[in-house]
Amino acid sequence: MVTVGIAGGTGAGKTTLARALAESLADEGVTIVYQDSYYKDRDHLAFRERENLNYDCPDAFEIDLLVSQLRMLKSGVAIERPVYSFEQHARADCTVRVEPQDVIVLEGILALYWQELRELLDLKVYVDTPADIRFIRRLQRDIEERGRVVEDTVTQYLETVRAMHATFVEPTREFADFVVPGDSEYGEPVGMLVSTVQEVLCRDRKGTRCGL
Repeated sequence: MVTVGIAGGTGAGKTTLARALAESLADEGVTIVYQDSYYKDRDHLAFRERENLNYDCPDAFEIDLLVSQLRMLKSGVAIERPVYSFEQHARADCTVRVEPQDVIVLEGILALYWQELRELLDLKVYVDTPADIRFIRRLQRDIEERGRVVEDTVTQYLETVRAMHATFVEPTREFADFVVPGDSEYGEPVGMLVSTVQEVLCRDRKGTRCGL
């Protein structure tokens, strides 16, 4: 089994890279774990209070649950992953069953932030994308997928997202085994990551001819 962590700023292209990697490794079996699913449950707060919370800092996530469930997947045990509603800024009542696979991809802005999380990752990737491109992508995503308006997204970016990226996200670049540019096509980076993952899988599959 191989675990891959993909980190980077909001709108960097982490999800796109994770899905491209999963598609290229489909024959191996891939599970993608999205860090966004592990935002803390703040349903006890009023909607307006939840709207104004800082969602780009480490304290926004239920890290103990994420670490616990990633360990379970690595041990071959299925998990019940939380479901988070970005429209309501709250965790849904339901969960999603996630089965372990030979390749587990963890994707999120702070996927490389916590040491206990990094220790569970075999490969660590940071997607490095210019700030202007990341902001444009976030603006488009928030409007099209999360029911936000331009003013709210701009305010949130200026008041919290930009500062949190500089303070917590960007410094995790130093922990990455691979730094991938997120403002270009992913063909070459995906090929490189696929080869690396397959090499690790082959080493782990004792007695299996890997053709390497």
